[in-house]
Amino acid sequence: MIAFIDAHRRVHGVEPICRVLPIAPSTYYAHVARRSNPDRLSARAQRDSLLGREISRIWDENFGVYGVRKVWRQLRRGGNVVARCTTARLMRQMGLSGAVRGRAVKTTISNPAMPCPRDKVNRRFHSARPNALWLSDFTYVGTWRGFVYVAFVIDVFARRIVGWRVSCSADTGFVLDALEQALHERRPFDGNRLVHHSDRGSQYVSIRYTERLAEAGIEPSVGSVGDSCDNALAETVIGLFKTEVIRRRGPWHTLEAVEFATHGSTGSTTAVSSSRSGTSLLQRPKRVTMHRPTSWRWLPDPNKSASGKHGAVQYAVAGCGRRSPGRG
Repeated sequence: MIAFIDAHRRVHGVEPICRVLPIAPSTYYAHVARRSNPDRLSARAQRDSLLGREISRIWDENFGVYGVRKVWRQLRRGGNVVARCTTARLMRQMGLSGAVRGRAVKTTISNPAMPCPRDKVNRRFHSARPNALWLSDFTYVGTWRGFVYVAFVIDVFARRIVGWRVSCSADTGFVLDALEQALHERRPFDGNRLVHHSDRGSQYVSIRYTERLAEAGIEPSVGSVGDSCDNALAETVIGLFKTEVIRRRGPWHTLEAVEFATHGSTGSTTAVSSSRSGTSLLQRPKRVTMHRPTSWRWLPDPNKSASGKHGAVQYAVAGCGRRSPGRG
């Protein structure tokens, strides 16, 4: 409000503006007086001003690499009795931060200039049939030759990876290859509504990617910025992939090694782990078992065996087969 009054006081005057805004003219004039005469500032404000200049000097003299802890200790060595939380508050207000080891890798880099489709999923990761909802996302893997990127396309109904690709660069062609593999694997046909959901990464909202979706008759859906819950199922699959494959079998030397391990563990016929199926990425069943509707119950009924072999997947439809224990 003070800045607004400063910008319009010459045209409208201070008192008329203050009658509209929830501020008294005396409050504005007191602020202006303190701004013109620093001696009228409160004791805390005056001390913050002195400490701010000292913090800025220490940070500049050490090449801008000191964080809160080192700046705070340097202040105490210089005879300034100050709390660490005060140092952190002042550095945050001045926008100062220390150097952090390692390199932050961002996989979701949004472009505000690109138009984005609306979110048609709204965190409801359920589907009544195959090829109704696909999720896409990608992650990075550190190797001895640098970072490589792994993209996935997941069918929500089957909880199954239907397309994936490994690349040394996170460009549009990389995620487009994963989509092409999914289209070749599933071959969705016109007439059935298929929604493709992703985050706001520039790869997924690019012209090439959206044109390919339109050519295949797929409706795009994009989540919000900085909210992993809008693509939670894809994030879960990526976390499972890193837990069971990447961290378990590392370190990784080359892109080819990551690609070979991804192919062997998450091949196009691998079911994705979920609380209902209990299948992990490291299990490669000979026969893909899609998720049942909510009215099915998985029961160890030898009369309802899928193949008649020992250990085969067995099921019974609720109300038509043997009842599960404890359900009366």
